[in-house]
Amino acid sequence: MNKIGIRTGIRNFHSSYQCCSVNGPKFDTQKFIEEFVKCGKFSEDQAKSASNIISNSINDGIELYASNLISREVLNKMSYKQKVDFAKLKGELQLIDKSDFNSIKNENERLRSELEKMRIKFKEEINKSLSSVRLDLSLEKGRIREESSIYDLKIKETDTRINQEIYNLKVQIDSVKTTVLQWLFGVCAGTFSLVLAYARLVS
Repeated sequence: MNKIGIRTGIRNFHSSYQCCSVNGPKFDTQKFIEEFVKCGKFSEDQAKSASNIISNSINDGIELYASNLISREVLNKMSYKQKVDFAKLKGELQLIDKSDFNSIKNENERLRSELEKMRIKFKEEINKSLSSVRLDLSLEKGRIREESSIYDLKIKETDTRINQEIYNLKVQIDSVKTTVLQWLFGVCAGTFSLVLAYARLVS
């Protein structure tokens, strides 16, 4: 907006302001002057002076607002810089993400290797324990067999002793029977002799 063109007159300001304020409120200076004069409190010169003051204030505000705006070129540069910064940040994030992924992958591999070592060690310990248990069982079986053979031998000896005692007892019984029979035979013979002698004496 041209500052000199705006301040050349009220009509020029009015047209220029309308042109620049298509979407905003429109300040009609001529109507403003007419309204001031119509109310009877201002003369036409006073109304024009007031209109000039207001239009100058508006122009100053527009210039101040425009001075705070940036051009499309600067905006494009800032947008490009932001895109570059964003791409750089994205690359750094991807690098960090890749580094973290590799770190996690390496840690996972390390844990897997340790687990495999622990599994192998645990398996070896189990095999050792099983071997020890098998050896103990084998020794216990051997001891049980040995004790069983000892018990079998003792049982056989006991059976032999019992059989021997039974045989001796049978021999003793047979001997006693023979003695008793001999004694009975002697008694019977003596009794028969006495009976014969008594019969002779009586006859």
